[in-house]
Amino acid sequence: MAQVLEFKLPDLGEGLTEAEIVRWLVAVGDVVAIDQPVVEVETAKAMVEVPCPYGGVVTARYGEEGTELPVGAPLLTVAVGASEPAPEAESAPAADGGPGETSGNVLVGYGTGAPAARRRRVRPATAVVTAPVEAPVAVAEAVPDRAGPVPVISPLVRRLARQNGLDLRALDGSGRDGLILRCDVELAIERMEQAVQAPAAPAPTIAPAATGAVTERVPLRGVRGAVADKLSRSRREIPEATCWVDADATELMAARTAANAAGGPKISLIALLARICTAALARFPELNSTVDMDAREIVRLRDVHLGFAAQTERGLVVPVVRDAQDRSAESLSAEFARLTEAGRTGKLTPGDLTGGTFTLNNYGVFGVDGSTPIINHPEAAMLGIGRIVAKPWVHDGELAIRQVVQLSLTFDHRVCDGGTAGGFLRYVADCVEQPAVLLRTL
Repeated sequence: MAQVLEFKLPDLGEGLTEAEIVRWLVAVGDVVAIDQPVVEVETAKAMVEVPCPYGGVVTARYGEEGTELPVGAPLLTVAVGASEPAPEAESAPAADGGPGETSGNVLVGYGTGAPAARRRRVRPATAVVTAPVEAPVAVAEAVPDRAGPVPVISPLVRRLARQNGLDLRALDGSGRDGLILRCDVELAIERMEQAVQAPAAPAPTIAPAATGAVTERVPLRGVRGAVADKLSRSRREIPEATCWVDADATELMAARTAANAAGGPKISLIALLARICTAALARFPELNSTVDMDAREIVRLRDVHLGFAAQTERGLVVPVVRDAQDRSAESLSAEFARLTEAGRTGKLTPGDLTGGTFTLNNYGVFGVDGSTPIINHPEAAMLGIGRIVAKPWVHDGELAIRQVVQLSLTFDHRVCDGGTAGGFLRYVADCVEQPAVLLRTL
């Protein structure tokens, strides 16, 4: 007899607590092999293909594409040891484990090791209905002091209520046995917003202001939601300041052209700027640090893990080049290219997007000269690079047309004062204007 096993959304690491279903890779009735990817999910860090630790027939899937599930929520059930789905699979309770076919090669918390099975498609014996998103399947906590049965509420619903200052004990749930669902919390939030926006008393002598109709509500989730949370936290916690300077980049551009014309691996402009950054951070280590307010300490870091802002179809991401201080210009160019391509194709991993200590932001690619970017929390500084454009410039005492760039440094004023920040930025500008000494060390 087939054993029906339930596969839950595994712990994806990096403190991630939920993921959005982007695309199902299997359907009900498919025969799956051990460790075969069954669903593509998007976390706040990256796209991930999730492999199933069981081999058998898929009897149910939980959640439509676009659904956000917490870690620990069921993804699908698999009938192990069956060639076709069992008719009672939908109603049968799923087992947490057992002697069936499993693997040790999936994400955190699954698997025991077994040979892979062959994947084939079979016709399901009965229709299996996708489970509703709001079913209380994840690890959750009860809300006390409510009449009737104690409802168990999903972590997503509790978090949504907490973020909006709602007391779940004051809500009536529309789910079975009074369970509070996400739609109940969203309705309460909408009513609360309407109550706040409503005037205390009408003003008959003043005509109401015209307002446009709402055309769309865009959920802040996935990468965009993570970016929103991080930028908001940065602006709340970090007392940032910005200084900037114009620099003549003509010699830097000429040096890059000459180096690339000599043959060998091509060197990108951002790699040269990264090399200048690491040299500057060696002289001003205060800016390669973070602040531990609980311990009331500035934590200076030895290694430079250099993040760079990259705009992708999924939103703004900041891939990280590890140990940038030990890399040559060629190595930096190759790593920037690899991470950029991974970002373009949605292949960046959580490890590619975490652990940065300093960020380089080349917003000049958008055709702008300057910016005051928000620091990538919990880092202490970010160097911004504007577009390099031909401008009138006094060079060797004469007016000339030169390639000019605006450099800006946004820094955490807790880690250093303006003198240190200005010294860092001036060193960067000097290297841009006179790169010969630096290039000899590449």
